[in-house]
Formats: sequence, structure tokens, C-alpha cells
Amino acid sequence: MIETITVHSWDELQQALFADSWNEDLGRYRSRFAFRGLSDVNYRLETTLMRLGGPYAELEHHLLRNFKKYAHQRVVERDSIWHWLSVAQHYGLPTRLLDWTYSPFIAMHFATANIEKSDIDGVVWAVNYVKAHQLLPDVLRHKLEQEGANVLTVEMLTEVIRSLSELDAIARDDVALFFEPPSIDDRIVNQFAFCSVMTSPGMALDSWLANHPETGRKIIIPAALKWEIRDKLDQANITERVLFPGLDGLSRWLKRHYSPR
Repeated sequence: MIETITVHSWDELQQALFADSWNEDLGRYRSRFAFRGLSDVNYRLETTLMRLGGPYAELEHHLLRNFKKYAHQRVVERDSIWHWLSVAQHYGLPTRLLDWTYSPFIAMHFATANIEKSDIDGVVWAVNYVKAHQLLPDVLRHKLEQEGANVLTVEMLTEVIRSLSELDAIARDDVALFFEPPSIDDRIVNQFAFCSVMTSPGMALDSWLANHPETGRKIIIPAALKWEIRDKLDQANITERVLFPGLDGLSRWLKRHYSPR
């Protein structure tokens, strides 16, 4: 069973989020965790593709084919499956990708930004992507070792996997891999974003974590703590105005900021 921690104060939350961040080899605090914040502790780590329901796995190819057909060619840097998936995810197409961040504070934002969920416990998931990548097929582990990297990029993935069918077939068992999407706009940069993808479109990441509990932890944020966290994040400038640059992010921040408790 994956480690589950329920925090009861701002200080306990910081300790849980930054645990295991000391890197002895570097002599620096360099966390190897991916973070994802959710406003409801009962929400699963399901992709937007899975949330379509029905025969969603069969629809994946059709969704992406038609996105490529109608999207302007200039929206992608290169005509690779990984560039197309990244752009499609960014603009709201249901995909098998799941959004993560390197920043525990940004994960805290997404766990507390929805004030309509302020009376419900939230959660921050933390996954050690280095440990997760130790379970990758040899061809992907060798690519990481060759580059001296801990996280894949779309360029690295393009050299190894050129289609969704190749991704499905690359591993005997389901595996999770983390990669950095191209910096399409300031939103991706400001959110310190990266993505996970499963080798099977039907495997939710929390189900995979249940089989590999050593790779992550689940940090529960009680509803009673949410307003304190939210106010302190606002003071630290972790807001929609920064994470979603533009008038839509500004409007979302102001709406939440001036809403009554």
C-alpha cells in the first residue's frame, strides 16, 4: 500500500512535501519527486482520456488523428507523436497524458484553488520519477543513461518511440514514464510542468502506484487547513495570475480572491 500522510499544519505539510529531497552525491537539496495537487482527496489519477468513459482506448487514435488533421501545422515544432500529444494535452484534447509539476507549491495551489471544494479534503500526490524510471524497459533506461538525465524529453522519446502502438508494445508490464513537454507558452514554463504517460491507456497511475508503493506517497490536506494554505500561497504569489498568464488567469485570480469565505 502506498504511504499516506495526513498533515495537520502548514509546517507538517512542508516537511512532507520536501521529505527525501537531500541528494548526498550533489550535497544539495534536489528533490526527485513529481507533484500533482487535487482539490478532492477522492479524485483518482485518471487521464482526461479515461474520463471520457465508454471505449475510450479505442477512441484515442481517432481523437489524435483528427486533432492533427484540423490543427494548424505551425502549432508543433516537429511532426512527432510526442509533440502532437503535448500540444493536444495543453489545449484540452483528451489524452493519456497526466500533468505534473516539479514544484510542491504549485501542486498545493491546485489542491486549494477551487474554493467550492474548500470543505473537502484535498491531496498532493508525490511520485519519485527516478525510482519509477528504474522500472522502464532497457531501451528507455539506456536513453536516460546516455543523456545523463532523470527525465525524458520529447526529443529523446521521439528517437525511441514513434507511435502509440510502439508505446503500447514497448513493455511487457505497464510502466509509467515522465517527460518534459516543449515550452509551448509561458503557462508551461511558469507551472514548472511536466507530464506522465502510461504504456497502456487503460491503466490509471494510482492503480500502478498501488503495485509499486515504493515510488510515491499521498499527502492528504484536511479541509480545515485549506484556507490557511490558500492565503499563504497568495502571499507567496502562487496564484492563477502567475500560473495562467493572460486575462483569463487574471480574472480567475480576482474572482477567487474577492469571493467570500
